[in-house]
Amino acid sequence: MSNLVYVLNGPNLNLLGTRQPEIYGSQTLDDIAGMLEDRARDLGLEVDVRQSNHEGHLVDWLHEARADGAKAVLLNAGAYTHTSIALLDAILAIGVPVIEVHLSDPLTREPFRHVSYVGMGAVDAVKGLGAQGYVVALEKAAAL
Repeated sequence: MSNLVYVLNGPNLNLLGTRQPEIYGSQTLDDIAGMLEDRARDLGLEVDVRQSNHEGHLVDWLHEARADGAKAVLLNAGAYTHTSIALLDAILAIGVPVIEVHLSDPLTREPFRHVSYVGMGAVDAVKGLGAQGYVVALEKAAAL
């Protein structure tokens, strides 16, 4: 099995650090990538951190994770979490464990955020821990 963990980020996560910091924190996606790279080294893993505002890119990258024999995928699909059956279908198709990640806890927010199509296919979830949640999710991936 590979030691590669894909870290896929969906729409608007490129704006982390400036977008609603009271909800999402002040750390940027680059900050989070740095935290993950440091922790991955300690765990003997490699991370591939990506972001796209386009649903199809996320689906393609899930397929790529399968082709690469990735150990796991950490997926913060942003708003697509609550709308994308395409992402659910891809998660179910790839045979790679997916861990759902959210900076905030969607269940404490607006009702439309309470449904998670990603969660229907994910093996685990980390929610509401801010940027540190990505590290917790990586540690969970290491234990798979």
